[in-house]
Amino acid sequence: MTARIQPGRFKELGPINWGIWRVLSKAAGAPDAHLFSTLGRTGGLFRGWLHYSGSLMPGGRISRHDTELIILRVAHLRQCEYEMDHHIRLGRKAGIDAQELARIIEGPNASGLSSRHHATLTAVDELVTTKDVTDVTWNMLSQHLDDRRLIEFTLLVTQYDGLATTIAALRVQRDFS
Repeated sequence: MTARIQPGRFKELGPINWGIWRVLSKAAGAPDAHLFSTLGRTGGLFRGWLHYSGSLMPGGRISRHDTELIILRVAHLRQCEYEMDHHIRLGRKAGIDAQELARIIEGPNASGLSSRHHATLTAVDELVTTKDVTDVTWNMLSQHLDDRRLIEFTLLVTQYDGLATTIAALRVQRDFS
């Protein structure tokens, strides 16, 4: 699979986005974070998207651990290896070990899940697969998240679902093999 749009460099990114790409690549531990060097070609739109994305992760009010759990489940459901590569690494830093990752991949019926994580994974699955959440699942999730976090949850899931779509459509190459 070949990238449909090649990652940009200084000329295509411009000085601001080039600098952002360099910092984000270093933070990701990648010589070239292809997502950022590709999306960076959009100028100010890239910076707006970064602000929005950063407000959800890492800047959201849902815990970093639960944020990574959500993103990893979305990435698994969408079969987005790019997201999986990065968020397995970030998940480790947020306390997600190999056993918990296996439960996330197995899904909401995995044994050993807390009621919070069962509700979260069930809601992720429904939102990604049906673009809605049943009232039963919403009520389960509402036992663990306040109204602000319920809204944030919906935005986080749909952000990473949409990002997986963008990565697939643009054929963004993985940063790690």
